[in-house]
Amino acid sequence: MTEHFSEITDWLPTSKKEVAKHGWEEIDVILFSGDAYVDHPSFGAAVIGRVLEAEGLKVAIVPQPNWTDDLRDFKKLGRPNLFFAVTGGNMDSMVNHYTAGKRRRTTDAYTAGGKAGFRPDYATTVYSKIVKKLFPDVPLVIGGIEASLRRVTHFDYWSDKLMPSILVDTQADILFYGMGEKSIIEFARLMKRGVPIENLTTIPQTSFLVGAHEKYATKKNWDEFELTSHEACLTDKKKFARNFKYIEEESNRLEARKLTQLIGDRRIVVNPPWPTASEKEIDKLYDLPYTRLPHPRYKNKGAIPAYEMIRHSINIHRGCFGGCTFCTISAHQGKFVVSRSEKSVLKEVEQVTKMPDFKGYISDLGGPSANMYKMKGVDLEVCKLCKRPSCIYPSVCYNLSTNHKPLLELYRKVRANPKVKKAFIGSGIRYDMILESSGDKEVDKTNHQYLRELIKYHVSGRLKVAPEHSSNDVLKFMRKPSFTLFKKLNTEFEKINREEKLNQQLIPYFISSHPGSKPEDMADLAIQTKNMNFKLEQIQDFTPTPMTLATVVYYSGYHPYTMEKIYTATNKKSKEGQRKFFFWYKREFRNAIIHDLKERGRADLADKLFK
Repeated sequence: MTEHFSEITDWLPTSKKEVAKHGWEEIDVILFSGDAYVDHPSFGAAVIGRVLEAEGLKVAIVPQPNWTDDLRDFKKLGRPNLFFAVTGGNMDSMVNHYTAGKRRRTTDAYTAGGKAGFRPDYATTVYSKIVKKLFPDVPLVIGGIEASLRRVTHFDYWSDKLMPSILVDTQADILFYGMGEKSIIEFARLMKRGVPIENLTTIPQTSFLVGAHEKYATKKNWDEFELTSHEACLTDKKKFARNFKYIEEESNRLEARKLTQLIGDRRIVVNPPWPTASEKEIDKLYDLPYTRLPHPRYKNKGAIPAYEMIRHSINIHRGCFGGCTFCTISAHQGKFVVSRSEKSVLKEVEQVTKMPDFKGYISDLGGPSANMYKMKGVDLEVCKLCKRPSCIYPSVCYNLSTNHKPLLELYRKVRANPKVKKAFIGSGIRYDMILESSGDKEVDKTNHQYLRELIKYHVSGRLKVAPEHSSNDVLKFMRKPSFTLFKKLNTEFEKINREEKLNQQLIPYFISSHPGSKPEDMADLAIQTKNMNFKLEQIQDFTPTPMTLATVVYYSGYHPYTMEKIYTATNKKSKEGQRKFFFWYKREFRNAIIHDLKERGRADLADKLFK
């Protein structure tokens, strides 16, 4: 159990001295990561390391290597038997480094002491170029969210230009997109058998470069779709926008096509993803021997904030049905939800209760969204024909089971553990999956019971939800439910609080400057939330990130599906103009808000806001 981890060999080695303590004379795989090394199933580098270890490989991790000195961190472990692997970390390095206004952040949640400056901008690319320069003949693979979402032509907000697939700049041999465990296991097995890397072109959920007219091995049952070339995207924003429609559709299908894209005299190939993982497969990943602790090298260097947030949390599923236009979860983890078994989750709960610093409180029992556990299509044959980006917008799919009963039963069993005082649900809930009628009275009754038990037993005084906006036009673009449904949730929340004699807060999350949002929409948001007695604190200015529909619209001005022109606040003045509506109650913004609304002929909105 966790309290017994005291030997340095309980972690994967990070130095030559630690490799020796493991009794190894050679290493099979060396993994470079932009994050501090935390041996926990929420940290991608640790998961990949443990997965490869379970395959019988000797794996070392070099966390946050110094890229500014003589590159000793990249050389210290020598060359691996099989391959190098690079990940930028759990977060895109540019999102990690910069605010929506492109101001440099002063902290890094994935570094000891929360200190900034321990990873470069575009970490995956910087690390990969160094590795390729030092060891040009050793195979190099890349993965993680930074690589995954840059697998084809994409808009880079921070340099304000279209970029080709990250494979071009990194010179990596292969890219693992999405949750890469299955792909890297298959890759490692074939490498171990001595198959040349240039022949490894049939592994699902991988991407690689070939010559424009080069023949390569592929699977006969994979249909192929060719995207508009990178060069054509550079000269025509509409073509770039239209590309995204096909990229999103293929990433949301159960039986996807292989995608290809020309760039100069080469071709990017994106193989289809693996079939949705089984419960047994995902359980196996969480059953690996994680210490659940930061590596001892960080002792006395300060806490790692991202770890502090999740140290007593438990992830119960992957994937998200939502398909929100500003979110990358479905593009990375997939639209179809994969849930762990109840037995696997309860086993991890028991492990957490035995951690020396556990005081009885589980900080989160959730996932990308808290309430999608064990949910899936009723008839998978219907799912096979579907390419909707969202299973729950514009309404919850008739074929999607939204029964919260398995989740309720899991919550109750966790509460029954005598060592657990309270299990909080920190992940946001999709209230449309609770409040929209399923057509089955028993299911609807169970779903309302879920909401009551969630509020009664699993809220730490504040329940966070994400209506995102109040304007139905903007919400429609976002693929989010109407604001009326949020009002219904607020009414239910207050009712349950009264009946259960609780004094809790509902904390809504909102976005400004999202494509489609105009100043008058933000004024409406301010008016509606004021009338509901909310003083907003969970707010975010829209940040364009690779491979989201909203980012494609931000850059191109066109909706990829309809080719309709969409207004978007893109300059600093217009973005700050929208953001100030969140703070309408501050005296310094009042005159500017009134002036802007009058200029737009909407003095009526100013009157409503400041009456």
